[in-house]
Amino acid sequence: MQHMTAPELAQLMQDASQAQPLLLDVRETWEFNTCHIAGAQSIPMNAIPVRHGELDKNRPIVCICHHGARSMQVAHFLERNGFSQIINLTGGVHAWALQVDASMPTY
Repeated sequence: MQHMTAPELAQLMQDASQAQPLLLDVRETWEFNTCHIAGAQSIPMNAIPVRHGELDKNRPIVCICHHGARSMQVAHFLERNGFSQIINLTGGVHAWALQVDASMPTY
């Protein structure tokens, strides 16, 4: 598993020459509805064991949660299930709001 900061992810998302990762937001639905990174797909952590088959094992996946702990657990789960391009967003959406998008609500 790799780790990426919010500014690094923002830079990657702006680079059209780079393969764009799936932004997998594993927070609860109410959290996702409160704020999320544009383009993120919501699959709550508790649904990952049932729904991970929906994800492309050949595409880079950035796991996102509030601060980075839940997403790290999901990242480990995905790696154990054959995913090889897994990145955990250090600091989660909270770091994104503080370091990249000051207009994003925090909670």
